[in-house]
Amino acid sequence: MTIALLAECPKHMEYGPCGGVELDGSCEVSPARCVFLDLPTVRWHGIERSVEPRAVDPVPEPVASAGAMRMRALLAIRPVLVADFPARALDAASIAECAGILSGRVDAVLAGDAGAARLQFPPSYRAHLIQSAGLAAWAGVNCRDRNRVALEGELAGLAHVGVAGVHCVTGDHTDTGGRPDAAPVFDLDSTETAALAHSAGHLVSVGESPATPPVERRPARLLEKMRAGAEVCFVNHAGGAGPVADFIDAAQQLDAAQQLGAAMMFIACVPIVIDHESAALLRTFTALVLPEGYLDRILAARDPFTEGISAAVELGREMLQIHGVRGINLSGGAAPGREAWFSEALARISDELGTS
Repeated sequence: MTIALLAECPKHMEYGPCGGVELDGSCEVSPARCVFLDLPTVRWHGIERSVEPRAVDPVPEPVASAGAMRMRALLAIRPVLVADFPARALDAASIAECAGILSGRVDAVLAGDAGAARLQFPPSYRAHLIQSAGLAAWAGVNCRDRNRVALEGELAGLAHVGVAGVHCVTGDHTDTGGRPDAAPVFDLDSTETAALAHSAGHLVSVGESPATPPVERRPARLLEKMRAGAEVCFVNHAGGAGPVADFIDAAQQLDAAQQLGAAMMFIACVPIVIDHESAALLRTFTALVLPEGYLDRILAARDPFTEGISAAVELGREMLQIHGVRGINLSGGAAPGREAWFSEALARISDELGTS
């Protein structure tokens, strides 16, 4: 079964489906139906497919990085506020500017590869620039552009930098991103990368999309990522607090029934829209499901910037009331040239949520 799946899935996933399944069940890369939808949830059985590790390459016991220990300690005492990092992808000055605005006002920034950027700094160097500015980085790594060796190198670099966490994603296909001229790699997928990140001593997070097919099996898929080493789930946009609460409850019940022995921590994503450009960027997210009227309310306002902040604070407060939610992710991005302005909106939202 695994060989057939790897052959048919455009991302060569073993532990699919990814979050890129369209609402009608089609693959984000092609109009064909996602190959995983009609198959049972793939159980975690390890990262090695056909080649056994050599005796000279033992897998070390995980040694927690300093950044992971700090973030785990913070998660244990209060909800955390994480913001998507809006800086320009290949601009150290923009990274420093945005980090300066957000430093001391959010607990960490989720800094992954920018899907539309043709060229960008690698994750470990980007994280180094962010943390050098006094801001904790929650680094995103994807499998689209890196094979296993490159991923292991980045994870080692991120451990040396001392990032707060590592967010593992399979990644967008090059055919749907900014580099159709580049060959996609997908040597591993997000679940396998989570296992590598755990072995490297990181606090590991993954994403899950409750509104994306197969909806009823998303909690089970999350548990397989948990078996691989994930501790935190960023819950993608699912239509508001109600659907997020239902998903978390289902995952927790399944976790209790299977007695995994470790509770998953959930960080709920809150969409940030402050102008038409940030709304357009949000609409590029695959199978995006927002609360009814959310975008219309903001874009119809006389001052979308202020209204967007108010809407995000209201939704963020609702999310924080959900049992199991340990933090909020302010999710979205800025139009070119408005990165600092968008950072200020993120900081103001965090300020208000932090005093709730």
